[in-house]
Amino acid sequence: MLCPMPVIELGRHLADVEVGELLAVVTHDVAAAVDVPAWCRMKGQEYVGTDVADDGAPRHVVRRLG
Repeated sequence: MLCPMPVIELGRHLADVEVGELLAVVTHDVAAAVDVPAWCRMKGQEYVGTDVADDGAPRHVVRRLG
């Protein structure tokens, strides 16, 4: 997925998880490292950080706060 799709997908699927649970977006788009934390700040969600998915792709992890 390329920008802006990672944050669009986060927004679409945020309600799929309960408050306090984690949601992640996996993308090779380098802009996601900036876009996902910024989206979290704007939407009042917690950016947990970035780790690596099983296939080696960057995974940006968000905790739903509300």
